[in-house]
Amino acid sequence: MTEAPPDLVHRLRLHRQEHVLSGWDRLTPAERAALVGQLAGIDLAELDALYKRKDEPHTVLPPRDRIAPLPVEPGDAIPPSAVAAGEEALRAGQVAALVVAGGQGSRLGFEKPKGMFPVGPVTGASLFQIHAEKVLALSRKYGKPVPLLVMTSPATHADTEAFFRENRFFGLPAGQVTFFQQGTMPSLDFATGKLLLEKPGSLFLSPNGHGGTLTALADSGLLADLKARGVRHVFYFQVDNPLVNVCDPAFIGRHVETGSEASSKIVFKENPGEKVGVFALVDGQCGIVEYSDMPAEMAAEREPTGELRFRAGSPAIHVFSVPFLERVTTGAGRLAYHVARKKVPYYDPAMGKTVTPERENALKFELFVFDALPLAERWLAVSARREDEFAPLKNATGPDSPETVRRAISDRSARWLTAAGVAVPPGVPVEVRPVFALNAGECAAKLPPGFRVTGPTVL
Repeated sequence: MTEAPPDLVHRLRLHRQEHVLSGWDRLTPAERAALVGQLAGIDLAELDALYKRKDEPHTVLPPRDRIAPLPVEPGDAIPPSAVAAGEEALRAGQVAALVVAGGQGSRLGFEKPKGMFPVGPVTGASLFQIHAEKVLALSRKYGKPVPLLVMTSPATHADTEAFFRENRFFGLPAGQVTFFQQGTMPSLDFATGKLLLEKPGSLFLSPNGHGGTLTALADSGLLADLKARGVRHVFYFQVDNPLVNVCDPAFIGRHVETGSEASSKIVFKENPGEKVGVFALVDGQCGIVEYSDMPAEMAAEREPTGELRFRAGSPAIHVFSVPFLERVTTGAGRLAYHVARKKVPYYDPAMGKTVTPERENALKFELFVFDALPLAERWLAVSARREDEFAPLKNATGPDSPETVRRAISDRSARWLTAAGVAVPPGVPVEVRPVFALNAGECAAKLPPGFRVTGPTVL
């Protein structure tokens, strides 16, 4: 390939983006092929339309009288019929687990996929191992393999696949684990709408947001494959939360019983300023209000009981029906991009060097998974105990750090053992692995007679 493909040149000229071919003659054959591949995956007409929205105001909340607290079902009062329905769905192979794992552990000082970070308080097990062992235990318990879908990003894909292979997929058959990449979007120069380059022959691309998980599921053909295999429900969660009750039968069963299209777990906010998205009814539809968008006075509103009025925090745990996912990832129902101004370093072909801007110079485009929630005709919200199901790993120190996450895992394990009549000395780390027990009841049933904890313990 010595010259750029004529059809590509025509398409770029039509959208005034031919500058990206500057220096074509100096690119290696591999670099040329890579650039052609990047451009082939970009809808230039869509970018034109998005650029026209650059002056739109940031999302503004509707008037207060159109926002109400979201009705939440208590997670500790789910009827036995729902548990049975969830277990039947698992036995029938109708449930898949999807873990969002596109991020690196940069904020932790860990320049690898965050899922590789060790959090086991005694074993040092990685986040990936903990989640994979949950899926393994579920598959054994219900006699049907639960597909594990691991969403990566260009920055984490190769390392994630290699990590699973090196660890023999943590006991899962290799065919039970599927890796797929989150989509990317190019950035546009704010002043001109031109595509920005990261270096000669390479566009500046960024992950397209957590909502890109859903579109990537569809665009990769994986959603259609799941449907063909009889999967009807996808359990969605983030890799950084080791306490998540993956494919919780009670939650799935309630989702099935109510005919919900999009079901969500919630954890109650501990204070008005907690930085977590809040579920609410907006114009009668289930949605999430970002903490940065919620006025302080609204966040501080109280019920007569003294509880926060808007306290239904989002731990990013959902169950989506497959038909619903089909609807929000295709045609007119497809999720819409959010447009944001950002500061992006870029390669300037005219100057022949990389420019580091001093102020916001670019537009980035992201999809948000919670934009799917208001599109559901039937939805469900179920409460979860924070100490049992939510301990995210976000920061190197302080709240949501390795220290607090390991303590949360140990504390929950200790509660399970205590409930089974086993005394756990204060401060002694204990760890119940998912392959031993998925809940307190299983833990109690499997403990050997006379079991005692005298030091750091693994089950």
